[in-house]
Amino acid sequence: MSTRIGVIGGSGLYEIEGLQDIQETRMDTPFGPPSDAFITGKLGDAELVFLPRHGRGHVLNPSEVPYRANIWGMKRLGVDWIVSVSAVGSLQEEIVPGHMVLIDQFIDRTKGVRPVTFFEKGVVGHVGFGDPICETLRKYLLQAANESAATVHDKGTYVCMEGPQFSTRAESNLYRSWGAKVIGMTNVTEAKLAREAEISYATLAMSTDYDCWYEGHDDVTVEAVVKVIQANVATARDVIRRVVPIIAAHQGALPQDGVMKHAVMTSRERLHPEAVARVSLLIGKYL
Repeated sequence: MSTRIGVIGGSGLYEIEGLQDIQETRMDTPFGPPSDAFITGKLGDAELVFLPRHGRGHVLNPSEVPYRANIWGMKRLGVDWIVSVSAVGSLQEEIVPGHMVLIDQFIDRTKGVRPVTFFEKGVVGHVGFGDPICETLRKYLLQAANESAATVHDKGTYVCMEGPQFSTRAESNLYRSWGAKVIGMTNVTEAKLAREAEISYATLAMSTDYDCWYEGHDDVTVEAVVKVIQANVATARDVIRRVVPIIAAHQGALPQDGVMKHAVMTSRERLHPEAVARVSLLIGKYL
């Protein structure tokens, strides 16, 4: 089977030059319907699986995104790698709107209103998350980004807030004092679920604004953010096109293979059949 690479982001990302055999796949999952149909296509020797995080037309706010269904669906389609293309606010002056950051850490400021695990209601699992980004995939992305015309920053912490409102100025300055580089509303949830699904996950964070901390610049507006996002789409497509053959050339074991092998804490005799059915795609080989 050829390498399957997932891409989560805006719907315009799958308009990549050279993408062939484009198909649309809809599915149901044990965790409800995904954000939208999965778009699959071939690029060279690899297969890409695209999903618009907020649905086509941006109809889901960050708290409404069905993260579990999205990641479960990627797993069902045989995806071993996920590149998350994400608009973020910059928390540092050197990260100019239009720049990219290949983040390596998260600070989770979500509020518990979104499910963040597959393991509940009869099956409990705990997986390591000290290094939340797959470093192998992050380095592949960094190589591809450096080959593009983009300005890219190596490493940085992403604050994941709940939204949908943007930060207050006090919050923005607090996050800056922590040394965080960018702020967004989605990626830590995806990263947690991808780890449980044994899928390599890395973020291509694209700065759209300076949040609201930078008093010498305009406060964040939807219009300003959308304008920069549109300018960034071509850059993101270029990086994805470049990273695909790098990932496809990966040799040896998959980076996240086996991380859930000893993660399930529930006694085997106490595992509820319905719970096992929900997670069998993810950990059935270990039960």
